[in-house]
Amino acid sequence: MEDEKIVALYWQRDERALSESAEKYGARLRRISLNIVRNQPDAEECENDAYLSAWNSIPPKSPGNGLFPFLAKIVRSLSINCYWKNHAQKRFAPVTELTREMEECIPSPSDEPCKTEAAQLCREVSAFLRTLSREERNVFISRYWYAQSVREVAARYGISESKAKSMLMRTRGKLRKYFEKEGVRL
Repeated sequence: MEDEKIVALYWQRDERALSESAEKYGARLRRISLNIVRNQPDAEECENDAYLSAWNSIPPKSPGNGLFPFLAKIVRSLSINCYWKNHAQKRFAPVTELTREMEECIPSPSDEPCKTEAAQLCREVSAFLRTLSREERNVFISRYWYAQSVREVAARYGISESKAKSMLMRTRGKLRKYFEKEGVRL
């Protein structure tokens, strides 16, 4: 079923919207969640919670850029919250590694008081991503948005792990320089 028809079901408060969303995007949403929580039952719970959140959000919100990005954003946020809840006062390598890598470019609020609104930061990151080649952008997003391992990213794009690591390191450097050039203060 097309996204527009599924969204129309949400607006009509028709419960088929949930089953249609799950049928069309369930596997992809579970994979995003699993990349973060690393636990199948938690990933499935986050996926189901994402459908509930979408149900509660539509209406009044409308998934403007498409249904999948809307659901993916929800499941990613829920998965990160689930991860932190389950790993409070523990270190878990994959998420800790992602956080450490991105702190090279974007310090956390605890490092320095945040001076940039989250929405402005999102616009700047989006503008930066548009300056990258398609391959660089895809590798970066796969790693830092979808939380795929370097091995998964390399396999997905048919490149070696060392090339993926180098590309990610260079892209983080470009992001840091882009922020400096644009005067983004973090």
